[in-house]
Amino acid sequence: MAGLAGCLAACHNATRQETTAAEAPVAGHPTDTTATDGLTGATAKPNVSAFNGLLIVPPGRHATLTAVMGGTVHSTTLLPGARVDKGQVVATLANPEFIRLQQEYLEAQAQTEYLEADYRRQQQLCADGASPQKRLQQSKADYLSMKSRMAAAAAQLRLLGVDAARLTADGLRPYLEITSPVSGYATRMELNVGKHIAAGEPVCDVISKSETLLQLTAYEKDLARLEPGKELEFRVNGMEGDTFSATLLSVDQTVDPTNRSVKVYARVQGSHPQFRPGMYVNARIKP
Repeated sequence: MAGLAGCLAACHNATRQETTAAEAPVAGHPTDTTATDGLTGATAKPNVSAFNGLLIVPPGRHATLTAVMGGTVHSTTLLPGARVDKGQVVATLANPEFIRLQQEYLEAQAQTEYLEADYRRQQQLCADGASPQKRLQQSKADYLSMKSRMAAAAAQLRLLGVDAARLTADGLRPYLEITSPVSGYATRMELNVGKHIAAGEPVCDVISKSETLLQLTAYEKDLARLEPGKELEFRVNGMEGDTFSATLLSVDQTVDPTNRSVKVYARVQGSHPQFRPGMYVNARIKP
């Protein structure tokens, strides 16, 4: 009997140990209802979503400078990261075709003035019966054709940043100038003296940091809480001691079919001199 009682006691203890082990939480799979918040490091509720993303600038604050007409880089003083003002010349290009286009405009302008005077004279002669109607019609056609050529050359020069009306007074410009349409900072430079730049080829980018956005990655489960106007708080990689604020602007209407994610955009409140487009951020909706 004593041996049987000892055997039963041993079996009971083993059963209690197995039950305790089964009830213990598995490493990496907590059973409590709280989780650690990656933004602040504090304990937060699991329904507080965190979003990873990047700092970006709006499309209207990011300009890619391209060469409308190709040419060889004649001069540039621009350095990567340097401040650029709106309208500043970042490079000059040499291209004989640019000079020919200016010459074509000046010649068309001179011919237009002559043909216009002849057309007015033929009108008067025709009215007095001293010139046939056919001669008047030919004079009008020549005048309008040349006027159209002059307008076409002026339009092409306007695309190249040249005011054709000033060519008569200022003379021909030897080099084509590439100017910045916005104020900001130069980046992604593809310039050096002597390099040939093809028409439409990017020369450099100019970004303005006067307005900064967050581009965040969210998922389908978060969409119900992502409404324009929501306040967000975020931290920037490399600036862990500071927390910044942003206001949600829009949610992309397309879901990535691969990972079921969606892009979210928010406007940063204020600015910081250390902000750079492309810096990693971690954000969450303000509680």
